[in-house]
Amino acid sequence: MTEPMTYGRYLALDQLLTAQHPISDRHDELLFIIIHQTKELWLKQAISEIRLAMGLVREDKPVEAYKGLARVSRIQAVMTLSWDVLATMTPSDYTNFREVLGPSSGFQSDQFRAVETLLGIRGGGVPGPLTDEYLAIPSLWDEANAALARAGFDVPAEALERDWSAPYVADKAVEDAWAQVYREPNRHWELYQLAEKLVDIDDALATWRHKHVLTVSRVIGMKPGTGGTPGVPYLESTLVKRAFPELWTLRTQL
Repeated sequence: MTEPMTYGRYLALDQLLTAQHPISDRHDELLFIIIHQTKELWLKQAISEIRLAMGLVREDKPVEAYKGLARVSRIQAVMTLSWDVLATMTPSDYTNFREVLGPSSGFQSDQFRAVETLLGIRGGGVPGPLTDEYLAIPSLWDEANAALARAGFDVPAEALERDWSAPYVADKAVEDAWAQVYREPNRHWELYQLAEKLVDIDDALATWRHKHVLTVSRVIGMKPGTGGTPGVPYLESTLVKRAFPELWTLRTQL
């Protein structure tokens, strides 16, 4: 006879709650592990939502993609708030167990790099299986630009047929095409709302990066990162990254 489903079995809590293995005897190491494991779970969900949204945009169903895109920006907000929990750990607390991390670093997160890659930020970082897989296909921004072209807007061929693995280069013609959408939002409502959902994600990602910089600065100051990066200076250099650059620059010409 099949046993009735339980809360613990459904959520695989036996595996989940025994997946934390602090190396030191320091209390704060458990918090450090849980914060980062939780982020990886949210990144897994974000990847699922982005991939679904990409398929819907490809099928010219932007309205159906709104929910998933909105969910991504809310996931990002939750991840940003988690930095406040980590910030309760003082520099002394972290120093007590930092050495056990060795060269490991969040910089090595394949899922975070995969999210960036799916959105349209390509190049840099430590590649992994997911990142390599998604480098071979158009990004969410590529799919949005293709949908814009199918709707009759003048999108240059360079933005529609290119080496998907190469970093995207902002194009004034793409900006002008999206600016037309913004000048007549009622006429192009579905694309207009799609664009704003994308801006929400970019905004949330920039906020996450900013809070990351503050938290790292608060905990380790200007020390190098464990993964060999310069630490805070490297993180500060990422603050200008935008997945959908033309959706920001077009605002100047409206």
